[in-house]
Amino acid sequence: MKKTIYLIGIAASIMGGITSCTLDAEDYVTKSSENFPATTEDATQALAGIYQNLNQVSATPECSFLYAAMLASDDCLGGGGPNDLHMQSLDMLMNSKQDMTQQFWKDRYQGINRANSLLDGIGNIELAESDKNQIEGEAKFLRAFYYYELASMYGRVPLTITSQSVEPSQPTAAELWGQILQDLRDAAEIMPNTRKTDGHVDKYTAEAMLGRAWLFYTGMYCNGEDLAALTSTTYSPLTSVALPDGSTLTKDQVIGYIDDCVNNSGYSLVTSDFRNLWAYTNRFTVEDYDYTTGQGLKWVEDDNAVNPETLFAIKYNKLADWSTSIGYANNFALHFGVRGMAGVAESFPFGQGWGAGPAAPNLVNDWRSSEPNDKRRDASVSDCAAWTEQGWAFGGGGEFIQETGYLSKKWLPVAAKNGDAYSVCFENLMYGTDGWAQNSENLQLNNIHDLVLIRFADVLLMQSELKENTDGINRVRERAGLSPISSYSLQALQNERRWELAFESIRWNDIRRWHIAAAALEKQTNVKIYTNGQEDSNKAHGGGYATRYNATAGFFKIPESEVDMSNGSIAQNAGWEGSDSQYNRW
Repeated sequence: MKKTIYLIGIAASIMGGITSCTLDAEDYVTKSSENFPATTEDATQALAGIYQNLNQVSATPECSFLYAAMLASDDCLGGGGPNDLHMQSLDMLMNSKQDMTQQFWKDRYQGINRANSLLDGIGNIELAESDKNQIEGEAKFLRAFYYYELASMYGRVPLTITSQSVEPSQPTAAELWGQILQDLRDAAEIMPNTRKTDGHVDKYTAEAMLGRAWLFYTGMYCNGEDLAALTSTTYSPLTSVALPDGSTLTKDQVIGYIDDCVNNSGYSLVTSDFRNLWAYTNRFTVEDYDYTTGQGLKWVEDDNAVNPETLFAIKYNKLADWSTSIGYANNFALHFGVRGMAGVAESFPFGQGWGAGPAAPNLVNDWRSSEPNDKRRDASVSDCAAWTEQGWAFGGGGEFIQETGYLSKKWLPVAAKNGDAYSVCFENLMYGTDGWAQNSENLQLNNIHDLVLIRFADVLLMQSELKENTDGINRVRERAGLSPISSYSLQALQNERRWELAFESIRWNDIRRWHIAAAALEKQTNVKIYTNGQEDSNKAHGGGYATRYNATAGFFKIPESEVDMSNGSIAQNAGWEGSDSQYNRW
């Protein structure tokens, strides 16, 4: 939870103009695309509406790119119960029902339309130049981020940068990613050199996101745009990209932006202890958790403190309500929570939820083998066997698919002790009982800690990757208590990103852009799991992980209704027409 609350204003979601039928054509009451935004207040309200789309997607996290990227990667399996087919199908790059992720498609395009509307109208507002540049830069950043997620999930999605009605059509990947990169470059260029701490993005966030988008596009598409090129194991990244305005963005220029973010942004690593980044070290939980007690740990976001490592996050608040927007709660935490226990005492300090994304045994095994003394492993992965004396047992209360005995600590709900009782969410104690839209002991609505999307550690690792040096890698390793590496290699960089950024929805696009996805995913086949509490192995579906990846390049099925409504202008992605793409049941 943070002080900034993004609430959608009256006009933030307006899609088109309104025609007056009176003699006086001036509309004095209704805000429309013809007269909005007209004032500074309008622009601020419209910008809030673009940000609110982050929470809008949080209302149905199971449809989102962040969720799919977690489950599809080799960080996690699918999990959930026998009827949670969407969780298991995302893990296996399969489809469980018609329009499985359509809500995400609709939501993100609504966010893009809001950004387009503001960008189309901002020139009509009298604003100080610095204020105009900040607002325009934020809108361009958010449009680029929303397109980044859509393009990562579905590939060649329809591209529009105007609020005017246009027929949807599929651009080339070069055209789509060129626009994403241009928006991010423009945002970085026009926003003032001022770090934001109020939940808004700034020029340095744009620089960081530019690095992320650059690395994905220039790696993923380095061999071409067809399926064979995308699934090739050859990796030789592009060094320049043509942008829509006729200019060229080069690797050296991107390095300059990342260097600026590292050197001048004011963002920094939380150097005290890696664990202080995660909510389980909050002041109401830390001394009651055996793993953290007595070690002087303190969550960096206690009591709304600003996290110096967070460049971009989804903000949540007390306004989540069944009748307004459940998206103001962190429903990602709920979905990844501990499944099926009688109460939080059995899995303390981690809270209850639906059991999505059990941590993959292959990740844990690779980590132990590669970096046996890495403190981040225990800080990131919960070995559920430690809860046995608390009453925990395999089976999730009777129904749990692909259970591994490992869970990610980063996204889980966090409980707290309250005298002799338990609070299902530590937020109930930290933020008080007043102001909640619902009962303050509600495990579905009261997870309101931030979901961090870009950390400074990621920027340091991008810097090392782009410059092919050890500087950023070793700064990150130092915090983890590890010795520095003496020379750069791609393998060392890949390992460091895997360990540092595990369970942050980053690994999926990493293994795709490095062209190692099929091999990495195949390591999940036949790993030890539990099905409804009984020992089992993770069996292949649809031909197996590598087969499904090579059939799709990791792009998910475009919602069928969107294809049907396009009158032939949107083609379905490869790999989604046959029966082998359909997941029916474990």
